[in-house]
Amino acid sequence: MAYEFRFPDVGQGITEGEIVKWRVRVGDAVKEDQVLVEIETDKAVVEVPSPRTGIILFRHKSSEGQKINVGDVIVVIGQKVEKYVPGKATDVTAATAEKVLKKAEKKDAGAVVGFLPGSMSDIDKGVFAMPAVRRLAAELKVSLSSVKGTGPGGRVTEEDVKSAAGVSSAPAAAAVKSELQSSSGQQIKVTKKYDMWGYVQRLPLKGIRKVTADRMSLSASKTAAVTNFDEADITELAAVRDREKKSAEKKGFKLTFVPFIIKAVVNSLKKPEHSIVNSSLDETAQEIVVKEYYNIGFAVATDSGLVVPVVKGANAKAIMAVAKEIQGLAEKARSRKLDVADMQGGTFTISNLGSIGGTFFTPIINYPEAAILGIGKIVEKPVVKDGKIVVRKIMPLSFTYDHRIIDGAQAAAFLNTVISYLENPALLPVEK
Repeated sequence: MAYEFRFPDVGQGITEGEIVKWRVRVGDAVKEDQVLVEIETDKAVVEVPSPRTGIILFRHKSSEGQKINVGDVIVVIGQKVEKYVPGKATDVTAATAEKVLKKAEKKDAGAVVGFLPGSMSDIDKGVFAMPAVRRLAAELKVSLSSVKGTGPGGRVTEEDVKSAAGVSSAPAAAAVKSELQSSSGQQIKVTKKYDMWGYVQRLPLKGIRKVTADRMSLSASKTAAVTNFDEADITELAAVRDREKKSAEKKGFKLTFVPFIIKAVVNSLKKPEHSIVNSSLDETAQEIVVKEYYNIGFAVATDSGLVVPVVKGANAKAIMAVAKEIQGLAEKARSRKLDVADMQGGTFTISNLGSIGGTFFTPIINYPEAAILGIGKIVEKPVVKDGKIVVRKIMPLSFTYDHRIIDGAQAAAFLNTVISYLENPALLPVEK
């Protein structure tokens, strides 16, 4: 029997992915759990495993670099003598998603691994439905597990949900399309390579760049962002870092300023008077959710765009341990091997523009977090210390916060505490 395996609904608003690399071709023999394809979704490249042992009878038409939508048939697996007839194969998507999810939950207590959501409720007991359909079902208070899907492969459609809820489905207005129709009836999209001023180049907004654009727009619309600027004298800290970096190199990793900054931030967040900074706003419940754990994200620039891995439980790790973990996550990010779980669970983010250049800037909050700290380029500047003009190493700091949650005075006080740690490196032990 031939089995269809579709690109699963992974939740979290993801409706499409981009083919990074095909691992199989039509006619190939595959084993269960063998990697079929690498797909980039939500800033992560995930390896999609085979749900069955058999022969690849069909493979999605998208080539590497092209899109694949949730619900599309990735592959059809059967026996060598079989022929694939669309619509007459068994759908194994939901069953496979449930199987791999259980493995993921056993491995990491509900963390997201590969392409799967983080809890069984996300796939609604194996029901196959698009994200928009799931949102509609939640709004109409319809249990997807009680709805019979009429879409391809048994997929639950919006019409199925509306029917179950007793809601009439009015015809949608026809969309206006800038397309021409050929003599054969095909729709031909026309894209001009020039405007009234001259020729232009059009670059597709896709992959990490599209995810970043969507998230930045979400942050801008969901937060009341304000940025405070200040400076830290890190002359003593630079001396400590220079002294300890050789020890780190012997252990196989680099010691940058970021681990020190992470520990300074965590120590500041742990103070009761600054706990509000480590929070998010639950708009539905109208509550400020103060986190009692400290997962610190740090921005990494890659060839494909910006990603933000997260150091989990940073409060329990020494600076050397944080430095080693940062390097490992950064290397995974640049090689596009991060899991979705590596970028989830953050409570506060640090963006280090100083390694590239520039002083002050306005970092955008990594929503739904309440704040983000930007680090500028360290420079030597003349300052007055003990009544004398001396040259010191100065680190520019840009602190953006959601003014709905954090007041200006609270933000200034928090930044002052961070600075006090950076200027007194004895408070930041390298090893426990």
